Amino acid sequence: MQNILDAILAGDTAPEDFATLELPETYKAITVHKDEVDMFEGMASRDKDPRKSLHLDDVPIPELAPGEALVAVMASAINYNTVWTSIFEPVSTFSFLERYGRLSEYTKRHDLPYHIVGSDLAGVVLRVGPGVNKWKPGREVVAHCLSVELEAPDGHNDTMMDPEQRIWGFETNFGGLAQLAIVKANQLMPKPDHLTWEEAASPGLVNSTAYRQLVSTNGANMKQGDTVLIWGASGGLGSYATQFALNGGATPVCVVSSPEKAEIVRSMGAEHIIDRSAEGYKFWKDENTQDPKEWQRFGKKIRELTGGDDPDIVFEHPGRETFGASVYVTRKGGTIVTCASTSGYMHQYDNRYLWMNLKRIVSSHFANYRESWEANKLIDKGLIHPTVSRVYKLEDTGQAALDVHHNLHQGKVGVLCLAPEEGLGVRDEEKRAKHIDAINRFRGV
Repeated sequence: MQNILDAILAGDTAPEDFATLELPETYKAITVHKDEVDMFEGMASRDKDPRKSLHLDDVPIPELAPGEALVAVMASAINYNTVWTSIFEPVSTFSFLERYGRLSEYTKRHDLPYHIVGSDLAGVVLRVGPGVNKWKPGREVVAHCLSVELEAPDGHNDTMMDPEQRIWGFETNFGGLAQLAIVKANQLMPKPDHLTWEEAASPGLVNSTAYRQLVSTNGANMKQGDTVLIWGASGGLGSYATQFALNGGATPVCVVSSPEKAEIVRSMGAEHIIDRSAEGYKFWKDENTQDPKEWQRFGKKIRELTGGDDPDIVFEHPGRETFGASVYVTRKGGTIVTCASTSGYMHQYDNRYLWMNLKRIVSSHFANYRESWEANKLIDKGLIHPTVSRVYKLEDTGQAALDVHHNLHQGKVGVLCLAPEEGLGVRDEEKRAKHIDAINRFRGV
């Protein structure tokens, strides 16, 4: 791997030289093992430890299929889907790999006794398969995580509707938490040249997800003047939703869980902030019973901040814990847009507040290529910024995933793969200098 790293760090290696670099037989990757899927059986979710299930293994380089690219991964990042994979919830991801493996001769490669995880990357193209024309060896790239086959008509209006739509590194193998990764060429996008490798890797999944969920016509279709309630506004998804709301002329009402998190969203420019810990909201009386009086108290607080306005849009991702309150506080005719369900996916709400007030629940899942491209372009233009708070080495990915599992992080947690240290990969120092405070907003928090 050293010759590949040296070529990247040189900064002036010719594309034809990348195309002829000798590839190693194996590379280091973070994996879960199929024979360990029952290791946490009987344990509560919170007690399951990703450090025990995530392994740093040497794995062989798989054959490159038509339409694919082999990328040297300089940095990646942790998403909640990696946590789910590591604790084998809600199902083992090996069921996804087995199903994908039955699709074709090439997809058989994915059905292995180990799963290389990770749905973000920033790096350099090393090889491309037959039929790839746009991307060449030597190109610095980031990748979004939508993997589609596009052989059915369903996906040709919105690729997220493809019946063979999958999330790379979660429902496919050969993910980004590794020294090398395999992606479809239509996952690739230009790396923003003012960002380091770890900064460029971090927005991919969450930035695109937040864009579709909040901005796109496939999601909430946010407009200027909207009041947007954002749960977890300093977290991986919420920090991008907050930026999109502010950048798009909406008014975010940011829900956080500590004074420190409140200060983060305040530094982004948000003015309406609710600290759940200070307010002491308890939306559930017990495991099975919600408390409508707490919904009412929460709604009153929102109106106090907004001058009487209820949210036009609620940006929902905690799920079970908050969903009843979200449906209640949304204005008449408003939209609850939902993904993820990190606190539980069996949602409960009082349908009277939905149906009698003509509210809408809109589901949203990642983003199509166009949405991902637009979201990445906003990063490149310096209108939206990465939210990296901490960066780990590849061998410490288990600890990084544990931080996210226990919500000990802010923004995004990055992982160095081939990059030997932080701070590398910046190609436009002048543009970086214009945005440096925003780029570093989450650092060390």
